[in-house]
Amino acid sequence: AELPVLAPGCPVCAMPCRRGETCGSCLARPPWFDGTAAVWRYAYPVDRLVQALKFHGRLALAPYFAHALAGRVGHADLVIPMPLHTSRLVERGFNQAVEIASSLARETGSRCLPWGAVRIRPTQPQANLPLEERSKNVRGAFECGLDLAGTSIAVVDDVMTTGATLNELARVLKRAGAARVENWVVARTLD
Repeated sequence: AELPVLAPGCPVCAMPCRRGETCGSCLARPPWFDGTAAVWRYAYPVDRLVQALKFHGRLALAPYFAHALAGRVGHADLVIPMPLHTSRLVERGFNQAVEIASSLARETGSRCLPWGAVRIRPTQPQANLPLEERSKNVRGAFECGLDLAGTSIAVVDDVMTTGATLNELARVLKRAGAARVENWVVARTLD
């Protein structure tokens, strides 16, 4: 009950805005994704919980995150976790987005495709970059070899900051034919 629940905001990017209408940013520069669902603000103690999963292998948190997300989302034809580059996957030993997405797909009755998209080139961690360089960092980083014609896709990730990585993946999924791409994320930064 003490976790910082994210108040309803822009249905596209989940940033705070009046009456849950699409924010000016999304109206001025519409992203490739169609919507975002997030459970919590990326603030204490959620930030510590996400880091415990991501960097300390506390895999038991993934089903908890998935259960919390399931209460905020509907159904998607396919759930695709945010892919890690193979070098990062080898280093970490698991992909936290896959762990969350697998549980979430079971709860929502959606089909999970852990390898539905791949990260074809390594990128610098987005957190280490200035905001204006994040889109450039992930441009061309993903590939999807599936025919997604007419499908609704939910991309699952742990945290959404600027949305640059999610936007690039949504672009690739739309080019593969997806009719709708939503972000289903555990936490959203508001900075």
